[in-house]
Amino acid sequence: MKIIFGVLLPIALLLISEVQSQRRRPDKPTKPPRRTTRPPPPRTPRPPILPSEPEEPTDLPPPLPPGPPSIFPDCPRECYCPHDFPDALYCDSRNLRQIPTIPSRIQYLYLQNNFISELAEEPFKNATDLKWINLDNNRIKKVEKKFLEKLNNLLFLYLEKNNLQEVPASLPQNLEQLRLSRNQITKIPPGVFSKLENLVLLDLHHNKLSDGALKKDTFKGLKNLVQLNLAHNILRKMPPGVPQSIHQLFLDRNNIEDIPTNYFDDFSDLAFIRLNFNQLSDEGVPQNTFNLSSLMVLQLSNNRLNQVPFFGPKLEHLYVNNNQIQSINATKLCPYPIEAIDISGEDQARVPRLRYLRLDGNALAPPIPLDLMMCFRLLHSIIF
Repeated sequence: MKIIFGVLLPIALLLISEVQSQRRRPDKPTKPPRRTTRPPPPRTPRPPILPSEPEEPTDLPPPLPPGPPSIFPDCPRECYCPHDFPDALYCDSRNLRQIPTIPSRIQYLYLQNNFISELAEEPFKNATDLKWINLDNNRIKKVEKKFLEKLNNLLFLYLEKNNLQEVPASLPQNLEQLRLSRNQITKIPPGVFSKLENLVLLDLHHNKLSDGALKKDTFKGLKNLVQLNLAHNILRKMPPGVPQSIHQLFLDRNNIEDIPTNYFDDFSDLAFIRLNFNQLSDEGVPQNTFNLSSLMVLQLSNNRLNQVPFFGPKLEHLYVNNNQIQSINATKLCPYPIEAIDISGEDQARVPRLRYLRLDGNALAPPIPLDLMMCFRLLHSIIF
C-alpha cells in the first residue's frame, strides 16, 4: 500500500504542475471584431440648371388654351383659324416668343399680348395680302426693313405698347392707320412718312419725342392725315409742319408754353384741339388763336390761363377748367354783339353754337354772369 501511494504521488504532482503551466501561457492575440457600418444613402442627382425664362409682365392675360383642330392644314398649331373667317389668324395672348409662318390666305393677323421682340421677314414671306396686323403689347425692339417692304396691301398697323425707339422705316405706301403709342420713340427718321399719302391716322402719344425730333418736313407727304396724336411727350413748342388737312390735333400732357401767332390760320378743317395739361398762359396765346370757323371742340384744362381765350362762333364744347381764371367778360368774349343776336332763333347764323362749358377748378365766384347767358343762348350745360 505504501509502495502504491509512493508511486502515485509523484505522478499526481507532475500532472498538477503541468496544468498550472498551461494556465500561465498567454492567450494568442485575437483580431478585434469588425464594425458593421451601413453604406451611405445614394445621392439623388440634382436636376440640370436650365436657363431662366424672361420675366413675364404681370399685366398680360393668361395664355389661351389651344384652339380646336382646324380645317385648314396650313394653320399654325399655336394659333386659331376660325372656319367662318378663313382670312383671319388669331395668335394673340399665347406667350409666343417668335411669329409662326403666316399662311398666304391671311389678311387679318392678331398677335397682340405676346412676348415677341423682333419682326423678321421670314414668317411673312408668303403673307403678301395682309391688310391688318395687330402687334400691340409685345416687346418689339427691332423691325426688319424687308418685313414691311413686301406688305403693299397693308392698311392698319398696330404696334402700341412695345419697346421701339424710332419710327420703323419702309412703311407700306397704302397704310391708312399707324398706331405707335406707348413706346420709347425719340427719333423719326427723315422722309419716313413722305410716301404715305393715304394715311389718315398717326398715333404717337406716350413716347419721348422732344422738339428736336420734329422738323419742318417730318410730316411732309401726309396729304390726307385727319388725326395727329402727339400727347404725352416732352414737347415745349407747337409741332412744325403739321399737315393742313388735319381735323383732330392732340397735344395734351406736354410742356408747351406758347402758340405762335397765326399758327392755325391755314387749317380750314381743324375741328378738335386738345391742349390739356400744358404750360399755356395768357401771354402765350395770341388773341385770335382759336378764332377758327371750323373749330368745334377746344380743350385747355390744367394750364395757367387767367382769362378765357377768344374763340369762334361755331365752337360747341369748351374746357378751361383748372386754370387761374378769376373773372369772365362775356361781352368781350361773345363773337357777336349781344344786342344783335337773334333771340327768336330764326337766324341761326347769328347765334353762337356753344353748348357745353367747363369752368370748374378756377377762382371764379358765383353767380354765373348774365351776359354770358345772354350771348350763348344754346348753352345747356355749365360746370362752374
